[in-house]
Amino acid sequence: MNRALSLFLIIIAFISCTNKPQEEQAEKEASNSSQKIITAGGTLTEIVYALGHGGDIIATDRTSTYPNSMQELPSIGYRNQIQAEGILSLSPDQVIIEEGYLNNDVVSQLKNSGKSIHEKHKPQNPEEAVQLITDLGLLLNEQDKAQSLIVQLQQDLAKLSAMKEGDGRRPSVAFIMSHGPEMVFLAGRESFAEGMITLAGGQMVAVDFTGLKPLSPEALPALNPDYILLFESGFQAAGGKEGLKSIQGITETTAWRSNQLIAMDGHYLSGFGPRLGQAAIELFQKIHP
Repeated sequence: MNRALSLFLIIIAFISCTNKPQEEQAEKEASNSSQKIITAGGTLTEIVYALGHGGDIIATDRTSTYPNSMQELPSIGYRNQIQAEGILSLSPDQVIIEEGYLNNDVVSQLKNSGKSIHEKHKPQNPEEAVQLITDLGLLLNEQDKAQSLIVQLQQDLAKLSAMKEGDGRRPSVAFIMSHGPEMVFLAGRESFAEGMITLAGGQMVAVDFTGLKPLSPEALPALNPDYILLFESGFQAAGGKEGLKSIQGITETTAWRSNQLIAMDGHYLSGFGPRLGQAAIELFQKIHP
């Protein structure tokens, strides 16, 4: 009987060891299974989608314009319009939000709800873009896909570096954000515009402020940029080049006289996500004809 008992225990131990890899695989598959995700921040949405979880996103914010299909989802609103109740009413499994994008009290309500809440810093340079892709790859258990995105981004940046080595010109560029003739802002230091313009081999116009500042009538003639960069949405809302005439001082710049006004998709230009290298290459080509 002792021999029979020993044999039985050996068989049980063997089955347990055999099942362990299968259980680990099942756990991995479960972690990759469908889950309800809400994103707040266009860069986060783009990366989650690129990692293969676009179908898991049940709602997102108004800045999530890429890919276009994300705009067909229920909207949670924009920045300070976003409320915790609206997010929680959709019963998400995970909420991934851009750091500083929502009001602090809304973030606190979300964290106190017991839901899985993740705050992520929005990238401002290539290194931070790689870090965010890595972090989201870990969060969604998609490390291999994240690595593929990083490899493509690094290849794009290597191509850009070679292009800059072949053309050392550094034209001056001013980024303006237009919400109509009376609401025009100029980008300063430590802004996404400075990061993108510098990355693309340009030189942002010399200013003594950070972030965005209302554009004064004398600013553009004094700065006299070689190029003026805008979001496509602002360019169209202004009525194209003719509509931009209403911005004081713009017609006195080299950029205007040389017809060197550049309009690019807002998220593509400012997102600093997987397509960062592609966007920088495109801007490089526009300011280095």
